[in-house]
Amino acid sequence: PFDDDAEPAFLLDVGMRIFLYFTKSWANTVLSALAKKLATEQHPQITPIQPAYFSSQCISRGVITDMAMMPAHHSEEDINLYTPPIAVRGITELNRDLFRKNVALPALKVKKDVVNKVMKSLKNSALKRPGLKRVIEDSEDETYRLLLLDPCKILCSESFEVSEKAVLKEYNVDLQIHMYRLAMTYEHFKPEEILKAVLPEGQDVTSGFSRVGHIVHMNLRDHQLPYKYLIGQVIMDKNPGVTLVVNKTNIIDNTYRNFQMEVLAGEGNMITKVKENNITYEFDFSKVYWNPRLSTEHSRIVGLLNSADLVYDVFAGVGPFAVPAAKKNCKVLANDLNPESFKWLVHNCKLNKVDKKVQAFNMDGRDFILGPVKDDLVKQIDVLSSKENKTSIHIVMNLPGLAIEFLDVFRQLLQEQNPVHALPTVHCYSFSKSDEPAKDIQRRAEDFLRTSLEGRCSIHLVRNVAPNKEMMCLSFKIPAEVLYRNHLAEGDNTEEPAPKRLRPDEITASEGPQ
Repeated sequence: PFDDDAEPAFLLDVGMRIFLYFTKSWANTVLSALAKKLATEQHPQITPIQPAYFSSQCISRGVITDMAMMPAHHSEEDINLYTPPIAVRGITELNRDLFRKNVALPALKVKKDVVNKVMKSLKNSALKRPGLKRVIEDSEDETYRLLLLDPCKILCSESFEVSEKAVLKEYNVDLQIHMYRLAMTYEHFKPEEILKAVLPEGQDVTSGFSRVGHIVHMNLRDHQLPYKYLIGQVIMDKNPGVTLVVNKTNIIDNTYRNFQMEVLAGEGNMITKVKENNITYEFDFSKVYWNPRLSTEHSRIVGLLNSADLVYDVFAGVGPFAVPAAKKNCKVLANDLNPESFKWLVHNCKLNKVDKKVQAFNMDGRDFILGPVKDDLVKQIDVLSSKENKTSIHIVMNLPGLAIEFLDVFRQLLQEQNPVHALPTVHCYSFSKSDEPAKDIQRRAEDFLRTSLEGRCSIHLVRNVAPNKEMMCLSFKIPAEVLYRNHLAEGDNTEEPAPKRLRPDEITASEGPQ
């Protein structure tokens, strides 16, 4: 509470404070308004033009315009090097004319006698786009060249780095940025850019595929199927040498490991030629199995072989293991159940001049092991049993969907001959969806062999086939107790062991207190 004498003074003080506060606020408002007015009344300011505001209205062929004097224009169509026109969105039939667009690019005028030297120093700022020239003729002055720049990096003369400015000054290059009108067409765009522009926004774009000679093999997803013919044509256009694009229409689930396919673009010639690890193969892609992604694995297994080794290829296909093995002077028995694969296996052996080193068979894999493989092992037994023997035996089983189920055929395959030092090495392929694929494959193999492979096998990751699906290779020597009849594993004995002779102190202890 205030007394009567203090109240007038207090009220006067409060009034003055309020007056000063509003006076200050009013002054700030007036000053701010005046500042804005002065700013708007300044002379026109030359501002660096952002790429998104380049205007095609200021460009014409053969005319180079000062970029700083161009009016602003909100059209990304005119500066984006990587996106086709929006008009192509959703088309299902390829119309190459729809991909035409004009692009405005910043450029420097450089004397032609120094343009190469300048170019070397402006690598970071120069245009980098496959299929587009970075140095072009100046239609206004034949003594100059236009050096095209990256529109995302060079907005004005101040965009150059200090070192770049120094080089430009050294060669008397005017820092004034000009612009050049570039007419882009379908040929300038990459396949992934085209498909991204065509397919609905946010959907996956197909860019990966397998190439087998002149054939491209695709696995399109459901949302891509309405555009399948356009996709096929684009892939064929953008990959030199490709004359046929096909799409797989079902999974590999038949006996012969081939699949149904439809032609998306090009001719219908399915007979192709491929070269893998310096070896040529020919085959009908529609009737046999061939996967170019297994090239490294083929090479890895062949790298384990030495001259004169024995190789039994149970599911040989058209010969990607058998032919290079024979090239290393191995003796090869190769088999495939598919009559078409067998035909092309024989053809490829002749094509690569190894038909004298390869015996080809057309039969079930189990019958192949129980017949030709067993018979050949018996014939070789004297050589294999020799202590001087350096021949290794390799059995390749590349049928990842089923190969493990064939392993039981090795149980008691041979009579007791006991060349334990020459046990065959099996390379068995399998798929696994387990979180621990190596353990999963080893366990399943042990179930069919009825023995443990712990410490007696190696497992190699071949490739990731799909999310949570791995292709693995299990390699192991067939245990003697599995391969030979009546063979006893080390330490096994069915007879009761002879009683151990006890020492005198042990006799006393064993008899206990008298």
